[in-house]
Amino acid sequence: MPDTRSGERADSPRVLFAVAELAPWMKTGGLAEVAATLPVALRVAGVDARILVPAYPGVREALRGARVAAEVTQPGGAYPPVLLLAGATPAGVPVFAVDCPTLYARGGDPYCDAAGRDWPDNHLRFGLLSKIAALAAAGLPGLEWVPHILHCNDWHTGLAPAYLHFAGTPHPRSVFTIHNIGYQGIFPRDTLEALALPPRAFAMDGVEYHGKLSFLKAGIQYADALTTVSPTHAREIQGEQLGFGMGGLLRERAAALTGILNGFDTEQWNPATDMHLVQRYDSGTLEAKAANKTALQRRVGLPVTDDMPLLGVVSRLTHQKGLDLLLAVARKIRELPAQLVVLGSGDKALERQFTALARTRRDRCAVIIGFDEALAHLIEAGADIFVMPSRYEPCGLNQMYSLRYGTPPVVRATGGLADTVVDCDETALASGTANGFVFTERTPQALLAALGRTVATWRDRTRWRQLQRNGMRADFSWRASAQRYCELYRTLVVAA
Repeated sequence: MPDTRSGERADSPRVLFAVAELAPWMKTGGLAEVAATLPVALRVAGVDARILVPAYPGVREALRGARVAAEVTQPGGAYPPVLLLAGATPAGVPVFAVDCPTLYARGGDPYCDAAGRDWPDNHLRFGLLSKIAALAAAGLPGLEWVPHILHCNDWHTGLAPAYLHFAGTPHPRSVFTIHNIGYQGIFPRDTLEALALPPRAFAMDGVEYHGKLSFLKAGIQYADALTTVSPTHAREIQGEQLGFGMGGLLRERAAALTGILNGFDTEQWNPATDMHLVQRYDSGTLEAKAANKTALQRRVGLPVTDDMPLLGVVSRLTHQKGLDLLLAVARKIRELPAQLVVLGSGDKALERQFTALARTRRDRCAVIIGFDEALAHLIEAGADIFVMPSRYEPCGLNQMYSLRYGTPPVVRATGGLADTVVDCDETALASGTANGFVFTERTPQALLAALGRTVATWRDRTRWRQLQRNGMRADFSWRASAQRYCELYRTLVVAA
């Protein structure tokens, strides 16, 4: 585990990283992984980064016995009093947990109940997180640490820059990172008073969005700097198609917007040390990868064979991820020929369709609904090819895992997929840059054509080995991206 102690230089930025999820305590997707790993890299790079997160039951349990760092008895509006608990993540990053049992001590995930229905008070739950982030950034009585920068993430903390703006007092600079612009935190206009925002905030150049209130728009409107999680996605979200209604505002704020590619935990995702694998390997021992394919086939009930490639998917089953495109061509996978294993959950209709496919194609297709960390690792190692046909993908992590595991990905050219996967044509293969297969059109036919090219290349074992090693050489750790965040923080501090 890296040393997470930040440097003590006088110019070291102090950054409060406010986020709705934090692995391993509360996780629904990649946001939780970013929250757990980026602050580690920032501290290694010399930033005094600390995390602010709601005290969900899993967080409270992990921080059992933590000291009370501050108490906020009157947050304003309809917000109840809270305690701010101080502890540390498993990686040693200091963490503040917003302890408010009436809003956070409940089952389900951070956003929905066990039946998948949005919590009716989500405006208060994440409004409070934003409010405490703003108060802590400006300096809370009893909290000896005051940041230079408040770094907010996605709509759940989007009101924090607005609270700073309307406070009317000197306050630290703010960064707002858009991880998934498709989720915008939209609530009725009459929540404005409960959220302790002044009436003048409800304006076209404020938090108003088509007659309602948008947390995401608030973050975009009021933060000093905006980032998203890949350079290509930073361009995409300024357009109409992938701006999801925010493209015009993002074009206005283009000078403040930067695309910084996400990294990942290269210790957790390392085929040479991964304890979830039956046989560990690296780029010099790729022949050992085959044992994981055999183990995966047996685990999911597929015939054990190496005469055809095994395609792997680990994903939320949603329209965004393009899994309906895969369904449309899944029956033709038999003709490639290839096997398919899918691990994921999400849209109930897609779950049913994938499950039905597996029932009728037991010799070629296995589907596991849900999530299993060990199986996710085994799929990355045991599959020959990883499939990500996303309609849009702000960054994506699984294609990076796949490259590291010598499992060339098939991706659509969007967002971080376009920034990390280089199509295997003759020129790119000869130059040593090719590491996967890319298609452009959002159609089943384009996906099937890409899969056909991929399977044909898989049969040429010499070219396939070169492709695998190209991908395994890439560095997708947080090192370079954390440095870019450091530069952004320092620029903002100097400009303050």
